[in-house]
Amino acid sequence: MNAMTELIVASLAFIGTHLLLSHRLRNPLVAKMGEGAFRGLYALIALATLGWTVIAYRAAPVHAAYVAGDTLWIVASALMWVASILLIGSFAGNPALPSPGALAAATRAPRGVFAITRHPMMWSFAIWALVHLMIAPTARNHVLMPAILVLALGGALGQDIKKARLIGEAWRTWCGRTAFIPFGAQLRGQLRWHAALPSLPVFLIATLFWLGATYGHADMGVPAAGIWRWVS
Repeated sequence: MNAMTELIVASLAFIGTHLLLSHRLRNPLVAKMGEGAFRGLYALIALATLGWTVIAYRAAPVHAAYVAGDTLWIVASALMWVASILLIGSFAGNPALPSPGALAAATRAPRGVFAITRHPMMWSFAIWALVHLMIAPTARNHVLMPAILVLALGGALGQDIKKARLIGEAWRTWCGRTAFIPFGAQLRGQLRWHAALPSLPVFLIATLFWLGATYGHADMGVPAAGIWRWVS
């Protein structure tokens, strides 16, 4: 198969196996294999399909449909800063994560990134995919970035279903107090806008992460991003 066909197949394998193993096939396989063996199988398949996708992506065409100008780069850089805040903020007090504290976290008032969306991690990946499609509209990105977008938002929908089954009423209450779409709770008057402000530690760590990630673009042989596009 040619490079683009292989990338399409690899991307479908990556998102398909991830969604199936995370949701529909998880319980039957855990019941048959045990939790430990299932985690090993999940990790093996995830690494194999991810590696295949990366190899296929690198071999695919890189010609862009257009060259992004400074305006697009400014928008993209700002969006990636927001995505970094969503990602870093999602690691603490997240009821969607598989942790013993999920039930307690779901009973708290939504603050910070959780006042923006109950799936901040998934939306950070979705924003990442949209930004890279906008800033680098290559043939290979037209395959991989929609795949990541489907994986992120499809995974978020799957989390809503799975968590409702695992922690029941607490998750349904959490869903009623939060929004799937970013800032949906503010737009419908359910939460105040200032509730979405990140804590100072999250803001600082996310900003450092964003600065480091955008600075690292140069080491990957891709155009400078973030503030480094103008100060380096």
